[in-house]
Amino acid sequence: QGELLDQIVSENLITARAIFGIFPANSIGDDIEIFTDDNRDKLLGVVHTLRQQSAKSNQRPNMALADFIAPKTTELKDYIGMFVVTTGLGLDKLVQEYESQHDDYRAIMMKALADRLAEAFAEKLHELVRKDYWGYAGDEHLTNEELISEKYRGIRPAPGYPACPDHSEKSTIFNILNVQENIEVILTENFAMYPAASVSGYYFSHPQSHYFGVGKVGRDQVKEYARRKGIDRSIAERWLAPSLDYEP
Repeated sequence: QGELLDQIVSENLITARAIFGIFPANSIGDDIEIFTDDNRDKLLGVVHTLRQQSAKSNQRPNMALADFIAPKTTELKDYIGMFVVTTGLGLDKLVQEYESQHDDYRAIMMKALADRLAEAFAEKLHELVRKDYWGYAGDEHLTNEELISEKYRGIRPAPGYPACPDHSEKSTIFNILNVQENIEVILTENFAMYPAASVSGYYFSHPQSHYFGVGKVGRDQVKEYARRKGIDRSIAERWLAPSLDYEP
């Protein structure tokens, strides 16, 4: 791996690109409204979040990502970030060359390295956003071990993962950031990213923001979720299939 990594760097074998934005935002129920500017009178898009519904014995609240954004009723000026990074530009051509030479090992290893580099790039960009671009943690000084343990303030959850299991929510990120035009990452009709060595998600800065899993959701929430998204319930059920606590 080290040899291949050195080769990637020395020969510029693949290209890394990223785009991110930090936008005025407020929550309204389980939705997060995103605005074009701090006047907050023109809507740029809406992030639809899901809430945990499982019974808890320790009186902990059932969380939704919208809880980490100030409610509109408070009139507090809050913000949310969005990002997409890729380290997969040029990867397909490279893999095809290795495969044409029957070098399956290098082809597989190059894909694996590109995936790991995308995660590393996402982590590095998050650090730059916290300390510089957004600057809400400008005095952050963490060791490598503390960074790996995510001791920093804020989270970067991604659509399709436990806190926001609906992959179709990626479309809001891609539309707002104009991702395809800016960094050549494409969102397929099934909401997969191409190149595959790409990471997308949100930035939350709330001091108490943390990762969690939504878990199983009931028919009542799915019906309301579909209404909020303006889609048929059957479509919502299709995208949330692994998270449903019922048979649609």
